[in-house]
Amino acid sequence: MKYMKKFIGDKAFYKMALTVAVPIMVQNGITNFVSLLDNIMVGRIGTEQMSGVAIVNQLMFVFNISIFGAVSGAGIFGAQFWGCGKQEGVRHTFRFKWIASVLLVILAGLLFWLAGEQLITLYLHGDENITQLEETLYYAKKYLQVMIWGLLPFGVNQVYTSTMRECGETMIPMKAGIVAVCVNMCLNYVLIFGKLGMPQLGVVGAAVATVISRYVEVTIVIVWAHTHKEKQPYIEGVYKNFHIPGTLVGKILLKGAPLMFNEIMWSLGMATLMQCYSLRGLDAVAGMNISSTISNVFNVVYIAMGSAVAIIVGQLLGAGKMEEAKDTDTKLIAFSVASCLVMGGLLVLVAPLFPLMYNTTDAVRQLATSFIRIVAICMPLYAFVHCAYFTLRSGGKTIVTFLFDSVFVWGISIPLAYVLSRFTTLPVVPLYFMCQSLEAVKCVIGFILIKKGVWLQNIVREES
Repeated sequence: MKYMKKFIGDKAFYKMALTVAVPIMVQNGITNFVSLLDNIMVGRIGTEQMSGVAIVNQLMFVFNISIFGAVSGAGIFGAQFWGCGKQEGVRHTFRFKWIASVLLVILAGLLFWLAGEQLITLYLHGDENITQLEETLYYAKKYLQVMIWGLLPFGVNQVYTSTMRECGETMIPMKAGIVAVCVNMCLNYVLIFGKLGMPQLGVVGAAVATVISRYVEVTIVIVWAHTHKEKQPYIEGVYKNFHIPGTLVGKILLKGAPLMFNEIMWSLGMATLMQCYSLRGLDAVAGMNISSTISNVFNVVYIAMGSAVAIIVGQLLGAGKMEEAKDTDTKLIAFSVASCLVMGGLLVLVAPLFPLMYNTTDAVRQLATSFIRIVAICMPLYAFVHCAYFTLRSGGKTIVTFLFDSVFVWGISIPLAYVLSRFTTLPVVPLYFMCQSLEAVKCVIGFILIKKGVWLQNIVREES
């Protein structure tokens, strides 16, 4: 019983943890649930449309994660600055996020505009007739051309919401996200199917709805931040200039560059794995799309718990409370893994039901069911790995997280998927299972790193 107390907190602990995690969980949950509805709507049109949107969203995923990496690098310092009450430090990290995000938006926009078709064709393989492949390419290009206009509001929104969360404000990003997904859902129904006198735009309508909802979300967040300066004191004078002390820039780059590079390389790694799976044909792409959409709804638990680790543990480290940070981290990880045992069990139950909502073939439905079950089985592993990553990151161990995350993907997962997909006839389901089961190896590595306490450090002590 005494041993179990190491992993189980009291009522006050869970209240504190859930206060941070639940708003993030709700926001991500609603966002992913609406994405699920959007996906079903597009899936009701046809397999080619669904596959085209899925391919573009895989490319957008790389951009989204890159933005996340850019703001997270400075965010390590932001959380610790807030923890020790240094508002000027938070202000500097906010400015750094702005500059990094705008640069990424410009680069991504140019890449998607000039080389979008070439990127999409990387995922078009299989025994399907040429008409199916051409239709998938056509719908993907149409969808991408509109989604490009949503890059800027997404980047700016991440600058604001990430800073708010680091400073303990999780409710406003959640509320803004709820409004945005409601707008997105309503516009999707109207524009995809041509309701209420609007034209039937199909995949283009889905893209237009998404872009509009992003502008709505970022507008709400910006307006609230600048009208509640008493709750967000760092916002006062944040745009008077974009001065950031050179020493802090150096430290953010030293700690943050590996993190941003890690996020970019990891997301590219996920896209590369998807490309390996796509060699088994469009059915594999469609099945993977259905699986990832429902899985994302269930994944919100460990995603939110990872964010809670970054915020809570980061603030404790910034305040110099090392033992409390260590104890809190252990309990948060245990809570996340236990929660995902439950969520994984629920996901197994819905696995055969969800694909029935799509207007697609039985082969695609069967593949999707198998992929969903694999994700469900691996979910507790994902939970541990995710929290381990954010634990290491909260203490500024970004080089270690790079080795733990991206190097593992590119050094182990991708070579395995590449060899099996190109030099064997192994079906896509066991191929996918073998690649996902490698998370168990990461769990062992993560456990060792956390146990050693290499992440227990205050990185803002000398900054003002």
